[in-house]
Amino acid sequence: MIKHKEQRVGVFIDVANMYHSAKNLYGSRVNFGEILKVAVAGRRLVRAIAYVIKSNNKEEETFFEALSNQGFEVKMKDLQIFPGGVKKADWDVGICIDVITLTSNLDVVVLVTGDGDYIPLIEYLKYHGHLTEIIAFGETTSANLKLYCDDFTDLSKNKKLFLIRK
Repeated sequence: MIKHKEQRVGVFIDVANMYHSAKNLYGSRVNFGEILKVAVAGRRLVRAIAYVIKSNNKEEETFFEALSNQGFEVKMKDLQIFPGGVKKADWDVGICIDVITLTSNLDVVVLVTGDGDYIPLIEYLKYHGHLTEIIAFGETTSANLKLYCDDFTDLSKNKKLFLIRK
């Protein structure tokens, strides 16, 4: 895919998806600042939004502040705990709504997630003439998501750049 400096880019990061992938695959944390640089690739950044789940953990406030300092708008949602202890938290619908709302100002949508639930969003964006890019860990990314997008960046191919060892 050709990337040029006049393209208007929006970057949307499913932080929980990336966090759990890095933790489960490599026992590491994600370097979101480096991901943002690769996602923008010298183009015009319109918005960079990191979607996080708030669980009232002391470490998370420092993490959320670090994301903000790296240039992300941080959107938070509380972790829901249901009777019986079941926990639920995801941003799928919120991310889709934000992307669709912002598309009139974007040429390229970069989703940082491996979640195959975003395939209908990718199809919608492509139908409306937008370029779609996925950035995620190859091992935990939906095979169909890789096929549907215009460009896929596998974070696992450069672990030194994209991971922070604990």
